[in-house]
Amino acid sequence: MSDHHVYKKVEIVGSSRIGIEDAINNALAECSKSIQNLEWFEVVETRGHVQHGQVGHYQVVLKVGFKIQGS
Repeated sequence: MSDHHVYKKVEIVGSSRIGIEDAINNALAECSKSIQNLEWFEVVETRGHVQHGQVGHYQVVLKVGFKIQGS
């Protein structure tokens, strides 16, 4: 077992018609299909799309960190 770890950080965007929390969960679920060892996330932006004076979609920009395998 290593006494140190190395991480990589990438930025992703999730969206949802339901809400911000759902947008986060959608982004993490899709991201975890192609990135292994996800460890944490950070919301860096929140925005939305307006349709007819109401929220059409919520969008969140996330930075996600994952451990480099073998570190």
